[in-house]
Amino acid sequence: MPAKKAADSGKAAVKKVATRRAASKARADEDAVSKGAVGKDAVSKGAAGKDAVNKGDVNKGAAVSKPESHTALVRRARRVNRELAEIYPYAHPELDFENPFQLVVATVLSAQTTDLRVNQTTPALFAKYPTPEDLAAADPEEVEEILRPTGFFRAKTKSVMGLSKALVEEFGGEVPGRLEDLVKLPGVGRKTAFVVLGNAFGRPGITVDTHFQRLVRRWKWTEATEPDKIEAAVGALFPKSDWTMLSHHVIFHGRRICHARKPACGACPIAPLCPAYGEGETDPEKAKKLLKYEKGGFPGQRLNPPQSYLDAGGRPAPPLGAG
Repeated sequence: MPAKKAADSGKAAVKKVATRRAASKARADEDAVSKGAVGKDAVSKGAAGKDAVNKGDVNKGAAVSKPESHTALVRRARRVNRELAEIYPYAHPELDFENPFQLVVATVLSAQTTDLRVNQTTPALFAKYPTPEDLAAADPEEVEEILRPTGFFRAKTKSVMGLSKALVEEFGGEVPGRLEDLVKLPGVGRKTAFVVLGNAFGRPGITVDTHFQRLVRRWKWTEATEPDKIEAAVGALFPKSDWTMLSHHVIFHGRRICHARKPACGACPIAPLCPAYGEGETDPEKAKKLLKYEKGGFPGQRLNPPQSYLDAGGRPAPPLGAG
């Protein structure tokens, strides 16, 4: 049964934490030894001992950690992504869409609200206005009423009607497949553009949303705070072909386990690789209660999720008004 699979998935994640942490520590120790970080000379000379500290031997003192090299950062970041790919093999964009037009509109509507609320709202919107031509010619008040549940509905109505008009007048009613064209559309920035390029056109892009920003900084992949600088810094750590799925993996993890206010550290399968471990709840049982969506046995955000998500125990979101 899907609900049972989801619950089992959450329990399995908690049970694997200790095993993964121990295995990762063992591998880390082996790497450290092979690189001489904890070599025989350092130990025999007491580099980590009181004498070394007293003499100010900072080069040999184990208490002073060396800055992580770029190569080491690349290896660590890619290992995290590999682990996340095993945890979320069904990761996907959490907006329901059937074509590029629906995706670009849904992504614009997702600002300042949840993907769930957008997915509950867009069926009525696209049923009435299925094409850019239809939405461009719509009555703004009618569109506003449909979009009201998403918040900021007047501004969003202006954006989606404006981008629809631009698509009709400048691109023959088709969503363009180039970044430089997409960002010219009303309400479309780089984040939205990369969502569309990666998921509607199969062209790699990094989606720097609030979850992505939070996690890559926790993992110390970058100290940057501006989205474009984060995009560049993280992009340099991975092959371009990995960018789209990397974004899904990181965002999935941020929404389910590595929360903003209270991360579920004790139920996190990649805890051994996390420099920020301990910022959240470390008790496994308490942490398990913080898991969301399929990891916690709850419905997801899409009304029509991919089959792979359902096969893994995920459950569809309820339609608007269904509770």
